[in-house]
Amino acid sequence: MVIVVTSEYAIVETIHINEMIVVSDRIRVTTGSPWEPVVGYCRAIRVGNIVEVAGTTAMQDGEVVGKGNPYEQARFALETIESALKRVGASMSDVVRTRMFVTDISRWEEIGRAHGEYFRDIRPVATMVEVKALIDPDLLVEIEVQAIITDSAE
Repeated sequence: MVIVVTSEYAIVETIHINEMIVVSDRIRVTTGSPWEPVVGYCRAIRVGNIVEVAGTTAMQDGEVVGKGNPYEQARFALETIESALKRVGASMSDVVRTRMFVTDISRWEEIGRAHGEYFRDIRPVATMVEVKALIDPDLLVEIEVQAIITDSAE
């Protein structure tokens, strides 16, 4: 995974932390997705103790993982999300909200099973909605999350 950090603010100071460059108070993670530079987004961003992870699908090296299998696609997306969270100092236990966009709501149980494997004990608020299509016709699931990192002493 490549870490790219940018800022809308003047660079006053840069700090190297765990292979990341921190500029200002924003940490951005990119994954090399072909859509990131075209659309102008990053996989995840941390500002203070808030982490937002962009809609994540089962794409790897330009290919859909788990074609035809929403459970496998959801698991792959959640693995990617977990990796992005770790890169900014968060974990799945910090997740407070998930949003799942699915192309066939009748297969909600398969997607929900994958979600439950990661969040059964964490229980963030969750939304699952059916959408007409995702960016690739073979993609069946897209998941985004919000996390709040809390001080472990609290």
